[in-house]
Amino acid sequence: MEWIQRLISAGLLAGQVLIHLLRGRIHWRNTVDQLSVVGTESVLVAVITAITIGMVFTIQVAREFISFGASSAIGGVLAIALTRELAPVLTAVIIAGRVGSAFAAEVGTMRVTEQIDALEVLRTDPIDYLVTPRVIACAVMLPVLTIVADVTGLAGGLFITTQLYGISATLYLDSARNLLESWDMISGLIKAGIFGVLIALIGTNWGLTTTGGARGVGNSTTQSVVTALLTIFIVNFILSALMFRGAGEALQRGF
Repeated sequence: MEWIQRLISAGLLAGQVLIHLLRGRIHWRNTVDQLSVVGTESVLVAVITAITIGMVFTIQVAREFISFGASSAIGGVLAIALTRELAPVLTAVIIAGRVGSAFAAEVGTMRVTEQIDALEVLRTDPIDYLVTPRVIACAVMLPVLTIVADVTGLAGGLFITTQLYGISATLYLDSARNLLESWDMISGLIKAGIFGVLIALIGTNWGLTTTGGARGVGNSTTQSVVTALLTIFIVNFILSALMFRGAGEALQRGF
């Protein structure tokens, strides 16, 4: 019951953030700080994850495609998988674990130590000061990190195809260029932006609704991460079902 109440509270918080954004009530200094926290400090983890995923995926795909004489499609299949699903989802998972948990812990600590009450006494709206900057930062930086993941993931796949399977870099890159469409990139970036908003809202909402001292902060942090991950997977399914209906033609262009 408490979890459902918090989900409803997160939905109401989303409405409040939207209203505040429409009114131009943005704390720019905090927003810039959060852009650094979400983006700059997460680049290395996102790059390492994308490279390893690209390499592993290529190993699994290449060995099967080569046996069917379809080595010319390896780069394109990896590019489609990365841009549509792997890069936005895995980047969001990383940010949910690294940044979303930090949001819940930081805001939760402020709640139990009555710092948020102090902000309200000083006539500073916690939504403007704490929530909106984090939502903007995640919504902006998740797509940026996803682009980085796309590029580095393809680089990891290129390394595997050329070094382990002897496929030329030109064939790999031509395959990626032929199979990949602009909508594949756009859809992944749309997903990443939505995931970023969800991560920020869930993390800050679980922090704002924290009770019970240090133990409550720990529980809120754990629950926020679990909730964010479940939400990402569910929303990703819904978005994929809406964005990619009907039969695909990518492989037909690749041969």
